[in-house]
Amino acid sequence: MEEKHIPVLLKESLSYLITDKQGAYFDGTIGFGGHASKFLEVLDPVEAKLVATEVDKDAYDFSKAKFQSDNRVRLYNTNFSEIDTVSKIEFIEHFDGIFADLGVSSFQLDNPESGFTYRSQSPLDLRLDKTKQISASDVINGFTEEEIADILYQFGEEKNSRRIAQRIVQQRGFREIETTTELAGIIEDLTPSQHLNKTLSRVFQALRIYVNDELGVLREFLIKSVELLKTGGNIVILTYHSLEDRVVKDFFKNESLSCVCPPDFPICVCDKVKRLEVLTRKPVAPSSEEIEINRRARSAKLRAARRV
Repeated sequence: MEEKHIPVLLKESLSYLITDKQGAYFDGTIGFGGHASKFLEVLDPVEAKLVATEVDKDAYDFSKAKFQSDNRVRLYNTNFSEIDTVSKIEFIEHFDGIFADLGVSSFQLDNPESGFTYRSQSPLDLRLDKTKQISASDVINGFTEEEIADILYQFGEEKNSRRIAQRIVQQRGFREIETTTELAGIIEDLTPSQHLNKTLSRVFQALRIYVNDELGVLREFLIKSVELLKTGGNIVILTYHSLEDRVVKDFFKNESLSCVCPPDFPICVCDKVKRLEVLTRKPVAPSSEEIEINRRARSAKLRAARRV
């Protein structure tokens, strides 16, 4: 697993995140420990603490074993939106830095058993947390044509969402669509070969975002993170598509404002308090050298902000 996962923007993440080597840090998406390993190399071997969450059971089990001998690491098999609950359990009032890499790991993308790849046959699931009630199969086989089309357009920005949804509903009338390859085959019949991979990526991305409520969970995590971030501490987020990047960008921008009153108001009446200073006016992108080594890094963007 470890060989299949290459952490993205590793040096940049480290540079923005670590402000106090003896501090307490939160990694909301520890995955297979790529970023966390580097953080721990830099942090104080005795005084520092790294609290982490991971919703995917395979990744959690892997990292639990990987860091079992490091007393600085506390790991929880839950969503990063539970940062407030975890901090209370650990008796941490504020973190010196908060980090989240929102990408799906290479292992998850390549492993048929994870159900994230359309390149090999696996159950049509796409849930990171298998205890969630709604899977991708439930959406594809149970939602209306209009609901499916809206999901593909809203969360995948797929222009042919109506046509794809119509064909899905037609096909499921003959038999239930149970596997990733069955869904991919339906899309392949509708899509020119030169556009197929991007269309498949958008459709599967849309379903994954919807069944995991990724944007809603991200917003909840960001709101709680600001409350739990120590003054002078940094929050660092890695995103991989425009929807989640927009959520982070807009949140950081709003929290960096001291007034949100309409421009024509003579005085401020909103009582808005500036809580963040944006450190990345433009998102940090991987270098051409990094992309050459790891093509999955090409869509990554890093945004960072400091608590004031």
